[in-house]
Formats: sequence, structure tokens, C-alpha cells
Amino acid sequence: MSSNPIQKIGQIGVPVQNIERAIPFYEDLLGLPLLFNTETMAFFDCDGVRLLLSLPEKELFAHSSSVIYFQVEDIKAKFEELLTKGVSFVDEPHVVAKMGTTETWMTFFRDPEDNIHAFISEIQA
Repeated sequence: MSSNPIQKIGQIGVPVQNIERAIPFYEDLLGLPLLFNTETMAFFDCDGVRLLLSLPEKELFAHSSSVIYFQVEDIKAKFEELLTKGVSFVDEPHVVAKMGTTETWMTFFRDPEDNIHAFISEIQA
């Protein structure tokens, strides 16, 4: 065991090419509170985890982000809501695992910067 263990995820960074296009997607469509922004960065809160959108400082950081899995209570309702708002989904909500009486559902979507993220729900079958 490390004498200085990792405590939690403090921030997740998502590279974007157009900050003005990305902010409304995360704030208005996904409903994440915007904490503050500059010309090159925007910080959002996702239940205590900070999400940073940023224009890459170097080409090294200009690749697609990791997949962020946003937990939602009703994945089908969230899918329908955002589909009507023009969010580009890769697939429809579907079961990816069953553990006892709990089903794990997912659906993947693209942000306007072509990053792929997902919604996930734990549903009692």
C-alpha cells in the first residue's frame, strides 16, 4: 500500500477545438453547471468531479478524450430527451451486464468536438 494513496478523481480533461461550441453542449444539453470559463478553458461540476474543457496547448494533447460515463437514473428518458435536442448518439440504450437482479445499461454519444461519452444506468430488473 502506498504511503500517499490516490484519494479520488479531482478533474477530467476533455480536449476541444472550439470552446464556444463546446460550452453550450455541456451546459445546456447535458445540464452540467458551468463553474467558470476563460477564452481557452471551461470548468463544469459533475456532482463534485470537475470537468475541464480546454483548447490543447500542444499538439500532443489534441487527441480525442477518454470516454466519460455519466450516471443517470433513467437512461431511456435521457436518451429520448437529448435525441430530440439533436445530440448524436452512436447507439441506443442497451444492457451490457447483469449482476443478480441489477442490469447495467449504456448508450454512447458524441459531443460537438467528436469526443465519445456515455450514459450509464443501474436498473433493478
